[in-house]
Amino acid sequence: MDELIAQFEKNATEVVRVSLTEYRGHKLLDIRVYYSDDEGQYRPTRKGVSLAVGLYPELKKALLSLEKALLARKLLTPEALEEALPVDAAEE
Repeated sequence: MDELIAQFEKNATEVVRVSLTEYRGHKLLDIRVYYSDDEGQYRPTRKGVSLAVGLYPELKKALLSLEKALLARKLLTPEALEEALPVDAAEE
């Protein structure tokens, strides 16, 4: 069960992939940096984290706390967050 959920560019040669995976019977969510090799194929790096799917609610809480801190410190704007919403979510 390897399912790519989302991907975004980190820089000119790397992307960050968010995937659902399975390892030794454990379902995981994986957030990992991939690099482009000489043939143009993306390969995983050691830079990333794999968490048990059951930890997703805690990760979500942590990301919401991070978002609040970024907004409070004016490191991110509400407009930037609106631009990051998926098209279907922005229409709701």
